Amino acid sequence: MNSIKVNKEFVINGENTKLVSGAVHYFRLVEEYWEYALDRLVELGCNTVETYIPWNYHETNEGDFDFHSYGHNIETFIQQAADRNLFVILRPSPYICAEWEFGGLPFWLLNKTCKIRSSDPAFLTYVERYFDKLLPILKPFQWSAGGPVILMQLENEYGSYGNDKTYLQEIYRIMRKYIDIPIFTSDGAWQEALEAGASPNKDVFPTGNFGSRVTENIQNLARFMDKHGIEAPLMCMEFWDGWFNRWNEPIIRRDPIELRNAVKEMYELGSLNLYMFQGGTNFGFMNGCSARGTSDLHQITSYDYDALLTEWGDTTPKFELIQEVFLEGKKSEKTTENHRKVRFSNVTFVGAASLSENLEKVSTVVQNTWPLSMEELDQGYGYIVYKSDIGEKRRVERVRVIEASDRVKIYVNNEEVATQYKKEIGSELSFNLEKETHNELMLLVENMGRVNYGSKLLAPTQRKGIRGGVMLDLHFHSNWLHYSLDFDKISNGNLTFNQEKINGPGFYKFEVFVEETADTFIDCRGWGKGCVLVNGFNLGRFWEVGPTGYLYLPAPLLKKGLNEMIVFETEGIFTNQLLFSEVPIYINVKKKE
Repeated sequence: MNSIKVNKEFVINGENTKLVSGAVHYFRLVEEYWEYALDRLVELGCNTVETYIPWNYHETNEGDFDFHSYGHNIETFIQQAADRNLFVILRPSPYICAEWEFGGLPFWLLNKTCKIRSSDPAFLTYVERYFDKLLPILKPFQWSAGGPVILMQLENEYGSYGNDKTYLQEIYRIMRKYIDIPIFTSDGAWQEALEAGASPNKDVFPTGNFGSRVTENIQNLARFMDKHGIEAPLMCMEFWDGWFNRWNEPIIRRDPIELRNAVKEMYELGSLNLYMFQGGTNFGFMNGCSARGTSDLHQITSYDYDALLTEWGDTTPKFELIQEVFLEGKKSEKTTENHRKVRFSNVTFVGAASLSENLEKVSTVVQNTWPLSMEELDQGYGYIVYKSDIGEKRRVERVRVIEASDRVKIYVNNEEVATQYKKEIGSELSFNLEKETHNELMLLVENMGRVNYGSKLLAPTQRKGIRGGVMLDLHFHSNWLHYSLDFDKISNGNLTFNQEKINGPGFYKFEVFVEETADTFIDCRGWGKGCVLVNGFNLGRFWEVGPTGYLYLPAPLLKKGLNEMIVFETEGIFTNQLLFSEVPIYINVKKKE
């Protein structure tokens, strides 16, 4: 029978074992490419793969659990790792951070009266209901049951958020209903974070997260374990080999030689998990958001992370340098080819469709006296349009949108009067109403991604759409229609694309003929802001502010023959052209917010 013990070393089936791991997020790769990433991980010289399991990916809507649809089958990913003789580290904690929308917490918790990441019984009820679905799926894959999973995480960097020991004890209780392999915590490797995030259960061991000052951080971790009489291997659970990126900021890069030296230092001191091995893509609307002071800084669609494999899976100089460390100068027995890339050119523009003229066709419609937030409308992500009749012809001197997130475009009779973003929301506008009666005010509100780390997890701005109301003069205006955009309706034939060009937000349909599928990059230069649907799959957001001017399109999302691509663009500056590239395209960021 398989065994794993946590002593000064990991003792797996009686042998001292150093874990050499890389992070691969199955939810950020198309499932056809999971095996490719795992093959590359073996070539690097790793014996382990690590992944988070995001709660909001598997229970997006309350009570609707999905572990088997496209991209969601964690069992397949684990089995593919086992087929390559890789150990697996799973991090199924309720919160994952990971620069992922709301840190992996499902949006519908914002409708509940509960304190997240705490011992609040209401929150724990939702966690236990989810774990009672997830953990029985994972149980047969434990090392003790003959599977590849050797470790699981209790909570993620909890020491940088709270020190509610009852909460940690309760998560442990729920996990132990199903899990008998070792459980760990991971925190920043300084004493305050390690103390706050430590589990009161003595068989839970700590690990550190860092990417530099290796000896200093490992010594901090060792001192903490000595202080508390903990015997466990020294492990960096997240060795940061790059960093994530945000809109309107330059791409962050790390010197490969400097990284190689830091990894070698860690490799000689203990076990490590490279975060990330391959970052992948924040498909759809699942990018997270950084909080800096009063600002929310939303992350881009690409989660390339400057990792050892690029977003699209190519090896980098980092891969080759660290491979030398892990293989100790030996050559890998196998070399996998990078994915083939093509610049497709057989593109036909079908036509455009205005958002304002097609709202009922692409939305779920709700009428209410006062504006409702996104969560109150049971909508998690994307866009909401608010519309109301604001009366007869006149000059309106003061109009304010009160408490809205994250970006509001304001139209009067379908003419744009302002775009407000973050700090501008709430500032006063004035405009003329030209029609004798029934002048229409329309607001397009975009959820650009919820905060994934820190105290702002509890902030009111995590609730999207309009939370307050819209003031005309000194009164709140009433009687609103809400249009929650449904991207399934957009791609299922509801729209008629019979316009050549439109002003304002709208949809642009293209047909792309593909003889042989291959990876490609959509060239987003000259576009404003929005997202792209490929055969109904939401590739993610584009935005003219950069730093990326592309969307990565993996080959498995294409099919031989005709492919439907719909661009949703909100700024009214679309070029009516869909161009492809064999390489990613970057935009020089001229200013920072």
